[in-house]
Amino acid sequence: MNHFLKDNLEKYIKLCIKNDREGQLKIYQLFSPVLYGICLKYMKNEDDAKDVFQEAFVIVFQKISQYKFEGSFEGWLKRIFINKLIETLNKKKKESFFLDVFDPDTDFIEEEELEVIPMEQEKLLEYIRDLPDQYRTVFNLYVFEKMKHKEIAELLKISEGTSKSNLNRAKHILQKRILSIKNFKTA
Repeated sequence: MNHFLKDNLEKYIKLCIKNDREGQLKIYQLFSPVLYGICLKYMKNEDDAKDVFQEAFVIVFQKISQYKFEGSFEGWLKRIFINKLIETLNKKKKESFFLDVFDPDTDFIEEEELEVIPMEQEKLLEYIRDLPDQYRTVFNLYVFEKMKHKEIAELLKISEGTSKSNLNRAKHILQKRILSIKNFKTA
């Protein structure tokens, strides 16, 4: 992160509150790489990621006066982006995006660790993008956003059990894909 921009963050936020284009450009330059990366993790393709990215930045600049200079500005931005991503994913489905399908008799409740295998970051991102929407969303919120299952459940309006189940299913799918590549390379 550019130290000059970071040192002037409060100044640029205040400029954005006044709808100043220079302040908006500086905020965009400072945070767009991280925020676009988040969009790529949640959306299936780059076009959808770009659409949400643009829409979320519009929301940021509309709501920036609500930022109280308390806590992390980046965290505040990420929350707006994640909410927009989830709203977009929900709109893509005619019915509820998340079905509360947790079955305690058949679904795993214990969280399992993925076997760590060295691989290119782009390949892993591709595998994550290929997950079904509900699994990908829970996986990203849990792994990358460090949210607890209770927070995920509240945000997505599902049960904690469904959150845990979706995370485990995502991990199992990823593990199968990763292991199939490992086995392919050693064969």
